[in-house]
Amino acid sequence: MNRPEPTRSGSREFATDGVSIHWDYFGHGEREVFVFLNGLGMLTESWYTSVPHVHPEFDVLLFDYPGQGKSTRDDAPRSIPRLCDYLAAILDQLGIDRVHTQGVSYGGFVTADFGRLYPDRVHTQTLSGIQLTRTHLFQMYQELSLAFYEQGEPMFELYTRYLYEKMFSEKFLERIHTKVERMRDKFYQNYRRDVRCLARLTEAQDPFFANIDQDLDGYRAVTAPTLIIAGEHDRCIPLWAQEKLADIYPNNRFIALPGCGHLTYFEEPDIFWGNLRTLARTKSIDYAEAA
Repeated sequence: MNRPEPTRSGSREFATDGVSIHWDYFGHGEREVFVFLNGLGMLTESWYTSVPHVHPEFDVLLFDYPGQGKSTRDDAPRSIPRLCDYLAAILDQLGIDRVHTQGVSYGGFVTADFGRLYPDRVHTQTLSGIQLTRTHLFQMYQELSLAFYEQGEPMFELYTRYLYEKMFSEKFLERIHTKVERMRDKFYQNYRRDVRCLARLTEAQDPFFANIDQDLDGYRAVTAPTLIIAGEHDRCIPLWAQEKLADIYPNNRFIALPGCGHLTYFEEPDIFWGNLRTLARTKSIDYAEAA
């Protein structure tokens, strides 16, 4: 697929937070809109090659969290609910009432909270590579990441090697292993002088999980059709942790991708995006098959 360019780009200022949030839009406002929510180390351009999987059948909106891409990069505390507020304000700016949301990994946490906080603005939502339960394994994973961040550039470079080993499945690495070093180095170069930005976004997961028990009723109240796509070999968020999402969302369809790692949209794009398109067309979890 050819790499598209946004139809328009802009920013939304949040004076009370002292941040400017960058967004990209693909389309002309005549179709329903997909929002792709960034993973931790992503930026809007990371999604450009994925946009053709749903556009031009659907418009696409992307935005950078504070600390990412062209949004404000400062050393300030972050909040996942506040990231959802930024999205709602951008939708208001663009005159969009409701959207289809999808998020993988950190973007999945934002997707889940947007559905909880703004349920009337969601057509459908897709979650992948997340959990909505507290576990010791995830807490240890986060603490290890933060410890690497705090040690400066040399240790951050080592962390990127650990991360890229952890993200992908063996099956996928057999296909793309020659490209992994280039991908890893791009991530390292983008954040090596702004590791604090990754740390502040990572720390936002602490209150997210501290409040998870009291917020569960909010997730359970989401009636939008919810697609959960998990990688069978996900070593960041294990399959058993993702399976618990099916017990939370009342209107869900759960798909486990055999042999797939953490980045489901990247490893199995035809299955991932095929299911998203069909879900968006039907607005129902009862579709016969992805197409």
